[in-house]
Amino acid sequence: MKKILTLSILLFALSLSAKVMTSPVDAMKYTYGAESEISKKNILLSAKQASTIEKEAQVQLDTKIFRVFKAQKNQKTLGFGILINKKVRSKNAVVLYFISAESLLKGIEIIAFNEPPEYLPSDNWNKQFINISTHQMLKLSKDISTITGATLSARSITDGSRVAFAFYNEILKDTE
Repeated sequence: MKKILTLSILLFALSLSAKVMTSPVDAMKYTYGAESEISKKNILLSAKQASTIEKEAQVQLDTKIFRVFKAQKNQKTLGFGILINKKVRSKNAVVLYFISAESLLKGIEIIAFNEPPEYLPSDNWNKQFINISTHQMLKLSKDISTITGATLSARSITDGSRVAFAFYNEILKDTE
């Protein structure tokens, strides 16, 4: 009986967790090529770096710790994936922003989404985040269209792009 109770509690807890859409490593391999080597590391920002990023992105950071993925082939950097975890309404969404070595946003991938599925942006909407310079700080309704019924999702992803751009420009740009 104890095993059944434990198993049911575990299954219930798993159903409450975020719906994971794909793994960041799989998304990196898809974007940068299956033969690319993917490495990951956590980067802790100093107070000065965090302040600079907040000022450039015009977004208050929720954390000073960032998970970054790097894609390489033949020891040449192809690009980065910057994982941003932001609250949408009352729950978090995790988005991976792919930035090439040429400082262009190659696209985004929603890694996990805790909100109801009807608030999940469509693949067509996500295509707005392709081939954008990291110097262009995107604004919702100006550069990126809103989503009827999912404005908070759109705002969260757009704000996340500015954080990813500012983080890339401050920390990763011109690194090998």
